[in-house]
Amino acid sequence: MIALIGFVFFILDSLLSLLVFAMIASAILSWLVAFDVINLRNQFVYGIAKFLDAVTRPVLAPFQKIIPPLGNVDVSPIIAILVISGVQRYLLPAAQGALLNLVV
Repeated sequence: MIALIGFVFFILDSLLSLLVFAMIASAILSWLVAFDVINLRNQFVYGIAKFLDAVTRPVLAPFQKIIPPLGNVDVSPIIAILVISGVQRYLLPAAQGALLNLVV
């Protein structure tokens, strides 16, 4: 049972890390499109942009409602990454420890 709990928390931590990478990739892709380095008329680029938007939009939407853009810069991905990092560093280990204490 202890190994199963450890595995579940490993999967949660890994999914949160992948979400952070998706947010960073989405931000970089949006900058590349904004500076006309790449073009969304390319089907491959458009597919990647749609996928990253579908993955990151549900997480970023609550932050974008609270935090207004500063000029033309959207800082909500930065705040979201900080919150996710805090969850990974503090809440997940505490929850895992508490759950393990209940099992043992």
